[in-house]
Amino acid sequence: MLEQLSIRCRGLAKSFGSSVALQDFNLDVWDGSLIGLLGPSGCGKTTALRTIAGFERPDAGVIEIGEEVVSSDKLFLAPEQRNIGMVFQEYALFPHMDVRRNVAFGVNNHKGSRVDEVLEMVGLNEHANRMPHELSGGQQQRVALARALAPSPDVILLDEPFSNLDASLREQVRRDVRSILREASATAVFVTHDQEEALALSDIVAVMRHGSIVQAATPDEVYLRPATRWVAGFVGDADFVKGEASNGSVGTILGRFPTTEEGSATVMVRPESVRLERDASGAGTVIDREFFGHDQLYTVRLETGETLRARTGPVPVLARDDRVRLHIESVTTFAN
Repeated sequence: MLEQLSIRCRGLAKSFGSSVALQDFNLDVWDGSLIGLLGPSGCGKTTALRTIAGFERPDAGVIEIGEEVVSSDKLFLAPEQRNIGMVFQEYALFPHMDVRRNVAFGVNNHKGSRVDEVLEMVGLNEHANRMPHELSGGQQQRVALARALAPSPDVILLDEPFSNLDASLREQVRRDVRSILREASATAVFVTHDQEEALALSDIVAVMRHGSIVQAATPDEVYLRPATRWVAGFVGDADFVKGEASNGSVGTILGRFPTTEEGSATVMVRPESVRLERDASGAGTVIDREFFGHDQLYTVRLETGETLRARTGPVPVLARDDRVRLHIESVTTFAN
């Protein structure tokens, strides 16, 4: 476990008129970790980031950065008094400054050695004299990150950092950003509504709904052991079937599975947990197939009329109307 908290938020609340943006928002960010704030539009992700940065004053609650209280009912430090670096969605580069001067902007006395260090870190030494409009979107993203890193902040905050990039660039740039943050031993919090992005980049995914964090855990725990049915349906693909649990197992139309629940229950099945086998006497019929090369997604109609999805590798190749037997490798059960 990491030793020290970089950010501690407790009981944050923020409203804009009658619209509640944050309510009982609690978050711990450990030194050196990368935290993804994930949630649907309007859930309060950006407001949470802006309160941590100091651009919004919360109506209630406490924020600590390092060991310093920066916001409470008695105290509020302005953004420039908090040792944070910010990467905005639009990058906010100065168009009249070249790369070097953009990066140097927030560094005391424009220390050349530190500017050179971060330019080397982000791989832009050779572009130091270029203007922002001469750079690609991915390069502009790295300039914005270098500028945030240059003053050696306690925390880097990133607001939807990849949303302006073409899909073809996004995956490579986010890998680059993760590598840069790791090399810098930086602590970072980023906002995203992209589930794949959150799962791929984060040490901890904090899933938000209605202004609060409903689960904060490692990506695999959020995906494989979601805290609620809502999280299960929001993060990744999932199908749900009804069940009745008793004596350590839950009975469903798909069979019985181990559980600690009792009584009426809902069983979540991830598509990758479903294995299909062609069988003329099987209980399912293939009604759709989407082929992606590296994998494929089948939709199977059960004899009860319900449907279930199965994600497999490029084989087996099954045709529409093929009868199949289903093998369910794992499920997650929620009490109703």
